[in-house]
Parts: sequence; C-alpha cells; structure tokens
Amino acid sequence: MAARVLRPLPRLKPFNRLQLILQHLKMSNQMDSTAEVLLEKRGGAGIITLNRPKALNAVNLSMIRQIYPQIKTWEQDPETFLIIIKGTGGKAFCAGGDIRAITDAGKVGGRLAQDFFREEYMLNNAIGTCKKPYVALIDGITMGGGVGLSVHGCFRVATEKTLFAMPETAIGLFPDVGGGYFLPRLSGKLGYYLALTGFRLKGRDVLKAGIATHFVESEKLPALENDLVALKSPSTENIADLLNSYHTKSKVDQEKGFVLDEHMEKINSLFSANTMEEIVKKLKQDGSPFAIKQLETISKMSPTSLKMTLRQLREGASMNLQDVLTMEYRLSQACMRGHDFYEGVRAGKHAQQKHFSNLIICKLTVVLLLWRLCKVHAAGAQRTFPSLLQFLLICSKV
Repeated sequence: MAARVLRPLPRLKPFNRLQLILQHLKMSNQMDSTAEVLLEKRGGAGIITLNRPKALNAVNLSMIRQIYPQIKTWEQDPETFLIIIKGTGGKAFCAGGDIRAITDAGKVGGRLAQDFFREEYMLNNAIGTCKKPYVALIDGITMGGGVGLSVHGCFRVATEKTLFAMPETAIGLFPDVGGGYFLPRLSGKLGYYLALTGFRLKGRDVLKAGIATHFVESEKLPALENDLVALKSPSTENIADLLNSYHTKSKVDQEKGFVLDEHMEKINSLFSANTMEEIVKKLKQDGSPFAIKQLETISKMSPTSLKMTLRQLREGASMNLQDVLTMEYRLSQACMRGHDFYEGVRAGKHAQQKHFSNLIICKLTVVLLLWRLCKVHAAGAQRTFPSLLQFLLICSKV
C-alpha cells in the first residue's frame, strides 16, 4: 500500500519544476510598486495605474513617456480588448500636470516647457483616437491633466468622490488638454461657464454635465474592474452593457438634481457673448446674486487667460480634436513666454502656504487653550500635569 502511494511521486517532479519556473517568471514580472505609473496586462485588459498618491497622481513627462507607447502597443495587440486607467491613494484620479516642474523650466527657457505640452497633447490625441475601448475610472480629484487622460476616451466612470474642474484661468493658463474640443460641446454654454470660472463639479453632477458617461459607487470599482478584466473578447457594446449594469444599480444621490439646473438659463444667456467685455457687461446688467458671484470669481482670474479661453472655445467648437490640440500647443508656448502663468502659479502657491500657516496657528491656539484648562483642572484636583512641550508631544500622537 505504501509503495503505491510513493510510486507516482517521481512523475510529479517535472510538473513541480514547471510550477516553480512559472512562479519565478511571475515574480520577475511583478510591477515595481514605487514606480510613478504601473502598466500591466490582466486577461484581455491593459491597465494603467497612476501611482503618485502623495502628489495626487499629478502627471509628469516621465509618466507620459511611459503611457503613450504602451497605449500604442496595446492598440495593435490582438489579445488586448480594452484599456483601463485609474489612480492610487483614494484621493485623486489625477489632479493635473506637474505645474511646478513646468514653471521652473519655463523661467529658464528649459526644453521641458515645450516637451511636456507637446507630448501630453500627443497622449491626449492617442486616447481620443484609440481603436480599443478606453475606460477611465475617475475616482477622486480629476482636474487639468487628469481630465485630458480621461475625457477623450470611450467611457468615463465617475463616483461620489469625483471632483472635476478646469481651473487654469486662475493661474494664467487656459483649459488645455483638449478643453477647446470637449467644453464647447457640452450642453448650452455650460462648457464656457466651467472654463471661465473654474467651477467645480462633484459626484453625480460630473455625469449630469456630460463629462462622465457612467456613475458607480467608489467601493464598487474593484468589482467593476474585475468584471471588465473577466470579459472574454469583449466588444464596445459588451463593455457598455457591463458599465450600464453597475450604473443602474448605483443609488447614491440618484434623486438629487443637477447643481446648476436653476442657473442654466442665466448661464446660457450671460455666457453667450462673443467677447469677455460683453460677458462682464451682461453680468453687471443682470445684477442677480448669481451674476454678482460670477463677476467676483472672474475678477480674480487672469484677464489675458479669460480672453484666450473664450477665443479657444469659440474656435474649437468647429475643429476636430487633433486640430484643437495643435492650436492649444501654440497657446501653451505663448503662455510660457508671457508673465501671467508664472505670477498665477506663484500667487496660488503663496495662498496655499498662507492657508497652511493659518491652519497651524489655529491648531496651536486650540492646543494651548486645552493645556491651560487641563492644567487648572489638575491643580484643583492636586494632581501633577505635564509641561506644555510634553502635552504637545502627547497631542501629536493622538
């Protein structure tokens, strides 16, 4: 009986060896989790993961140079049926481009200011013309460059955590990455309003504005991704059916109206003028609380950027994506030669630092008050109490 049990074992050795070889190959092909962008193939899906969570997955030139050729490779691969792009960290899909690096390069006339915009726009065009279904899971902050990585693809899946904006007019730039193509194609003058004011859309409103194609709860995205990967030789219709099934089951904010519904009539009227001067005049004449608020917002933007953006959208409304991106590259280089962009970035950084400083002061004030109150209470109870430094150390660990 024992001999029978032992006899088959030698036959398993080649199989065991094969298992070890496959395991070794699998380990050697594992992604470097510290890389800024992760590229992998799972089933019939090519998956792009933006992996700079501390920088809110802001895209830089190195990432662009990895993503672009991979999309082109997958596009030609008969075993790749769809492409999925997502971000890590839970806070952002992609908060934009690496503005700091571009600013530093532009100030000294470095090539990065040219290369970044040119290659970013080439990537935007590759996404817009990709022959394979492209699914962007825009969970979290999706602004500027992040919009360019998503909005031109077949499918854009928003969640309750999605925060969309094109805030470029506040930093002396314009809503690029194909903004001149997709913004004027939104309902009425909504795209013009979003471009000129930088208004932020959240959650299901991103879908209602026509920027996202589907809405799925954030916690369901891993399951959705697995189901997309599991599809066998899927067509665009198969993928759409799967996304629709998740979309119809999503109940978060389902009954909530579009945040701008009550203002759409005014937006369509006030932002239909041909020049910024006319838009400002219309807003002043209207005098409603909504109009006054928009005047206040616009007054904080770069006047040059506002004029450039309005012209960009008016021209882009009748152009194809590639021509829009060519136009936007020329505009980007004009901005790099100007002054507003560098001043806008500097002012934005200063405001951020001021806010952070004020936050620290507020926290320290609260801690100091707590320390004094606790010290008085401890004295009344005849108990020893730690010094302020010790108290601060205790609070920092809580």
